[in-house]
Amino acid sequence: MEKNQKLFLPTMGCGTWAWGNRLLWGYDESMDDQLQTVFNLCVSNGVTLFDTGDSYGTGKLNGRSEQLLGRFSREYQGAGKEDICIATKLAAYPWRLTRKSIISACQASAKRLGKNVDLVQMHWSTANYAPWQEWRLLDGLADLYEQGLVKGVGLSNYGSKRLKQVHQKFVDRGVPIATLQVQYSLLSTYPVTELAIKEVCDELGIKLIAYSPLALGLLTGKYSEKGPFPKGIRGLLFRQLLPGIRSLTTCLAEVARSRNKTMSQVAINWCICKGTIPIPGAKTVEQAKENIGALGWQLDSGEIAELDKAAASADKKMVQNIFQTK
Repeated sequence: MEKNQKLFLPTMGCGTWAWGNRLLWGYDESMDDQLQTVFNLCVSNGVTLFDTGDSYGTGKLNGRSEQLLGRFSREYQGAGKEDICIATKLAAYPWRLTRKSIISACQASAKRLGKNVDLVQMHWSTANYAPWQEWRLLDGLADLYEQGLVKGVGLSNYGSKRLKQVHQKFVDRGVPIATLQVQYSLLSTYPVTELAIKEVCDELGIKLIAYSPLALGLLTGKYSEKGPFPKGIRGLLFRQLLPGIRSLTTCLAEVARSRNKTMSQVAINWCICKGTIPIPGAKTVEQAKENIGALGWQLDSGEIAELDKAAASADKKMVQNIFQTK
């Protein structure tokens, strides 16, 4: 159990899906200097958890996010350096069939990072389509912890039922599950409200990480029904969803105004108030500063109730991750 205590989890983290993703987020190498500044700004403000994945980075840029994080953490010399926690997610690819394949995958991530992974997570569960594959991969995940190759293990996109099964298996091996990561925001409450995942995590001593707390940017207030919309898939999604979430964005805007905060900051703070660790992404210094502005204050119970009500009455909800299990 001592190995796990070295894992430091802050109030908020930073998601790095965009770092290397050309397709959805328009990444190119010229952004690297700015991303280093984003990294430095986050760490110096206590945002020391960086979430990545071995599948991040499109095409030839696969693994780019991990490479950048490795470089940035080496070059950073300021306050909070010892608290940096790089959390990677290993993909349950169809060709990964043995516990050794997960160990090899984690070693490849460590090579890209230039250091051991701090928190290793199973990127998704194969329970919905290949349950036989999953237990071997999870055995590999537990092996990594037992062999001291990681400080902690976590899961991603697991529901309560599946989480309990995995937790029991890990308890039998003396391996604690440190974190569970699910899609969670005012537009995606499904895992928490319908699957009661927060209660289960609390009961099992697992920290809940909220990814996509700004719903791919829908909750930032930067986009309206009339456009302009972001390019590609996000633009199509925004066109469909924005008209149906007017009551929610109006409520967010009102709370933000009364608090002298931005809509993004209120949406992220809502996740914190719900007892989760949100990991909003940041590609620019402005976005990083805005995310950091969600820290150091808290919404009151009345504001949370208003936002909950507006979220429940939204006609549209965020598309669920297809790998989310029950």
